[in-house]
Amino acid sequence: MSEESVARAAALVTAAEQVTVLTGAGISTDSGIPDFRGPNGIWTLNPAAERASNLQVYVSDPEVRRANWQVMASGVWDDARPNVGHEVLVDLEQAGRLHTLVTQNVDGLHLMAGTSPGRLVEVHGTVRRSMCLDCGVQAPIAEVLERVLAGEEDPHCLDCGGLLKRATVSFGQQLFDGDLDRALLAAREGDLLLTVGTTLGVGPVNLMVDVAVQARNPVVVLNAEPTEMDHAADVVVRGQIADLLPAILGCGS
Repeated sequence: MSEESVARAAALVTAAEQVTVLTGAGISTDSGIPDFRGPNGIWTLNPAAERASNLQVYVSDPEVRRANWQVMASGVWDDARPNVGHEVLVDLEQAGRLHTLVTQNVDGLHLMAGTSPGRLVEVHGTVRRSMCLDCGVQAPIAEVLERVLAGEEDPHCLDCGGLLKRATVSFGQQLFDGDLDRALLAAREGDLLLTVGTTLGVGPVNLMVDVAVQARNPVVVLNAEPTEMDHAADVVVRGQIADLLPAILGCGS
């Protein structure tokens, strides 16, 4: 970690009246949620979980759905709590300097930390809700998990009988209406784009970097490892997010 890069990033953030933030899996690892493709990632250790994230496989294979619901009902997300990274972004909002927080994460920890729903774009959805693939109705995931724990192995929609899944965006599934437009607009309208804990390898949300560059807005990248957009950043900071994000934002712990 370079103290000079942290200082340069902090100076750019200080100069920005409205900061747009994009977060990825790296901000939640300190909350006990592993990333997906790292050495100890969810999909690295459990390839079946990656198969369940493919919409075509999920729809066509009842066994994949049953196994996925059992994992959800096991309480895999129950103990996860926001960490200092989530909390200092709430501080940024409370200071009136957060334009929009776009997250690729589905863990719901930004909302749990206190980020306002109106400032948040969960561009890949959330595990905290269920959705029907036919009629689109959403509900708290706890309602479906109660049914699974009561013995329903492959719960269907009580309104239309359609397939239920977590309200997350799977491979082969469209983003929710308006979310990408909001994300790209935020990258254009904010005074600075700060990316935190994302490799910036997943499209189309990584287009936020291109949009910010085209709008001549500074880009600050904070991640433990190199990203696919380091070349486009004004400052790249390497290291532990919980340690460095508060220093870059100049608020919180």
